[in-house]
Amino acid sequence: MAYDGILLGMGNPLLDISAVVDDKFLTKYGIELNNAILAEEKHVPMYEEMVSNYNVEYIAGGATQNSIKVAQWMLQIPGASSYMGSIGKDKFGELMKKYAQLAGVNVHYYEEGTTPTGTCAVCVVGGERSLVANLSAANCYKVEHLKRPENWALVEKAKFIYIAGFFLTVSPESILLVAEHAAANNKVFMMNLSAPFICEFFKDVQEKVIPYMDYVFGNETEARAFSKAHGWKTDNVEEIAVKISQLPKASGTHKRITVITQGADPVVVAEDGKVRLFPVILLPKEKLVDTNGAGDAFVGGFLSQLILEKPMEDCVRAGCYAANVVIQRSGCTYPEKPDFN
Repeated sequence: MAYDGILLGMGNPLLDISAVVDDKFLTKYGIELNNAILAEEKHVPMYEEMVSNYNVEYIAGGATQNSIKVAQWMLQIPGASSYMGSIGKDKFGELMKKYAQLAGVNVHYYEEGTTPTGTCAVCVVGGERSLVANLSAANCYKVEHLKRPENWALVEKAKFIYIAGFFLTVSPESILLVAEHAAANNKVFMMNLSAPFICEFFKDVQEKVIPYMDYVFGNETEARAFSKAHGWKTDNVEEIAVKISQLPKASGTHKRITVITQGADPVVVAEDGKVRLFPVILLPKEKLVDTNGAGDAFVGGFLSQLILEKPMEDCVRAGCYAANVVIQRSGCTYPEKPDFN
């Protein structure tokens, strides 16, 4: 019972439409590898084109949902995790519910009647991925849904709360409500930088929430975008991680810890003004299937050990293990049971 609903995630549930494409396709739609963007008008035809011209897979995704599912898989404790977000009342929405149930996550979706379930084009070239998200119903999440007693009960129950930065574009009001609750009740509140565009174009809403963040996750590209947006004039990831950890905090209960992944390079962890580096598990190029969900899986693995109150090295090791599993498969998927000690 101690772990019942201990972890809560909130975010944009998206159905990944994943395919190995080619450079010509990337150029046609103006997309770059190792990036994540929101779909614009010019991207609308790409979804149909992927389905018609490439071998596509449909995988339940969305950054936060991926992390929560991986944490649940790593924990193997029934009922440990919950998740909220908005889906449409359609075939993809039903698929999303089915996948979440199979993953053992307790989902409380807000179901939007008139807008289709959000999708994310996952374009893979040479194992690297580029994400183009068409939020649709995911963009319709309302704070009223969060305030309903049966949903707020999930917030009350949780001791660890994780939200990807992508949700800042949808419902900053919901994020602040949960962040304030976490600070007032000594809970651990965590977010992810998620993408350079969040750091650049949603800086104002991000800044309102930073004081509440006990853990900040991200990768090296996002860390540098954050530094640039804040005029820090440094590209040094270790320096940036320390600076993020030292930004003002709303509550003194927990110190802030920054965790930055760098692909095949060591994971950077900054706390108390110091940096520690942790090596990742290196993978031969021929074993790499795609990097979609690698960062999400890292967070999921990390959270699974954090919840169990394990030391930092175990949290990072679990994050690296989960990411290593996921990059050898298509999308953010995993075998039935983890093999992590």
